Amino acid sequence: MTEQTIATAAGDDPAAGMRAVRALRDLADRLEVLQVERARGLGWSWQEIADALGVSRQAVHKKHSRRP
Repeated sequence: MTEQTIATAAGDDPAAGMRAVRALRDLADRLEVLQVERARGLGWSWQEIADALGVSRQAVHKKHSRRP
């Protein structure tokens, strides 16, 4: 992602803006998976991860517990 993507997301063209929003959302999702896996590998509890993400333990466990 670049500053250009962020600028596009806030721009006047709704189609381009929506594509940029989707790209940013996809990036955030990939980063979340990476960091949750890293935290679990380091022994973090589901509660610690949930607190860091600002969600419930149940939500983060449901979303990520099925990953190897």
